[in-house]
Amino acid sequence: MVYSIKQELYKLAHRKITWISAILLLFLMVFTGFAMAEDTKKLVLALTYDSSDFIMFILVIVGATSFSMEFQNNAILTLLYKSANKIEVYLSKYLAIFIYDLFLHVLAIFYTVTLRYTIFRSNVDWNTIYLYHQPIWANMLTASAIDVVTTMLIITIVFLLSCLINSNAIVITVSLLVTFMGQGISSDLTRRQMLVGIMKWNPFNMVNLTRQYGNYITYVITTHLSNLQLLLGSLIYIIIFFIIGYLIFRKKRF
Repeated sequence: MVYSIKQELYKLAHRKITWISAILLLFLMVFTGFAMAEDTKKLVLALTYDSSDFIMFILVIVGATSFSMEFQNNAILTLLYKSANKIEVYLSKYLAIFIYDLFLHVLAIFYTVTLRYTIFRSNVDWNTIYLYHQPIWANMLTASAIDVVTTMLIITIVFLLSCLINSNAIVITVSLLVTFMGQGISSDLTRRQMLVGIMKWNPFNMVNLTRQYGNYITYVITTHLSNLQLLLGSLIYIIIFFIIGYLIFRKKRF
């Protein structure tokens, strides 16, 4: 398993999109910093210049292409031949993307600290009490950790779709729709008061976890769940979708 993970990380490190995306993340965060109003300095620091949406977009593209491209060029056959079993191939790819996800979030924190002292020169103190009666630095670390869960939920869905559909374009399109339209879809599902108790646990609702952490009062009206409930729901769906994705991958004919 360790060898398989190293192999996946090696392939990931030698893809141009991996490093181009890391640089693009910085430019998007800088753009957000200029676009945000003056009175949102605390929020942009706590949410690392809205890096969560950008990281999600990057991971969808990288995650989808890491699987679908190997299906299209049959490179997956070589991996299956060299690996002991299919779960090793599937899990090693998943863990490699997870490590890349962690890298992007750590990078976003580094970019945030750098931008705070260079381009934007914010006078906001890191120890200023902000969200949930915590200092801004704690908000930033908590939001980043929470977003790792949210992004891995999307990646799990991306992997599942990649096993069902071999087309990169379709997988990326569907995944982005789930990511950025999840709130609207979930809102439609919970519109009827009689069904709120059940439909609030739909997977689309869990995508709002990071957004709700940063703006609880606005989003809890839509999600009908607390931050902890969204977190637990996301973890449960990650397990469910991972199992389903692997079962599809195991039975897939190459």
